[in-house]
Parts: sequence; C-alpha cells; structure tokens
Amino acid sequence: MKRTVPVESASAFIDQKIKELGDWRGKTLAKVREIVHEADPKIVEERKWVRSTSPGTPVFSHGGIVCTGETYKNVVKMTFAKGAALKDPSGLFNSSLDGNVRRAIDIHEGDKVDEAALKDLIRAAVALNLKGKSKPKPKPKLRRAGGKRAD
Repeated sequence: MKRTVPVESASAFIDQKIKELGDWRGKTLAKVREIVHEADPKIVEERKWVRSTSPGTPVFSHGGIVCTGETYKNVVKMTFAKGAALKDPSGLFNSSLDGNVRRAIDIHEGDKVDEAALKDLIRAAVALNLKGKSKPKPKPKLRRAGGKRAD
C-alpha cells in the first residue's frame, strides 16, 4: 500500500537524509533539490513508499510525480516517472533506458550536472503531467430510445 507523508514531514525527511549522508551524495541531493525548485517553484516534496525496510523515497511532484531523488552507495539517481515520453536533447538520461515509462539520471561522485538542461527536463515533465490533468473527459453521447443518437 502506498503512503504519502505530509509535505512538512517530507521536507524535513529530505533535510535529514542530506544531513545524514554527510558526503558527496548529500551535497548532490541538496543541489538536485535546489535545481528542481528553481525549475518549478510549485514543486511539492513528498515522501513515498515508506516500509518497515525503507524510510521512504524523496519525491518531487507537480500534477503528479515529476521525479524521485534516491541515493545509493555509488550514485544519486533521479528517476523521472514519465521520462520515456520526454525529449532529452542534452542526453541527460543515462539509466533505465530500456523501460517503456521511466528514465533516470545517475549522478556519480565528481559528475557535473548540466543545470540548464536539467531544468528544461523538469519543466517538460511538469508540463506533461499538467497536460494530462487539463484534458476534459469526453461526455458520453446520449441515445434516444430505439438506439438513435440525440444530437
């Protein structure tokens, strides 16, 4: 079962995660977080997929999940929920390239992040999320008795 923790707790969780890491991964996650918010100030921080074996995952959302900010031993991973549908002219996506939906950016120690390209990607992900939300559902066509449509 998916659980979302309130926004205040999510931001505090991310702050704590950055502090606990205390190395290049914490600095990288903090930088990525800053870039995400610069790209779209309406981004909401969430903490999802909390389990007994995991404290949860930092998630950045606007109109749906934009991306996650995961940390592993050798990489900080930004996974874009709908990455396969995004144009990536700068070639930032370098992981999870075989999937039909998600794409990821693995950032290793010493990597320099192309901030402008990442901001463009974040804005495109938000636009894609909002585009899906703004479509009105088509109204069903009414039928008259006898099976003929009422126009």
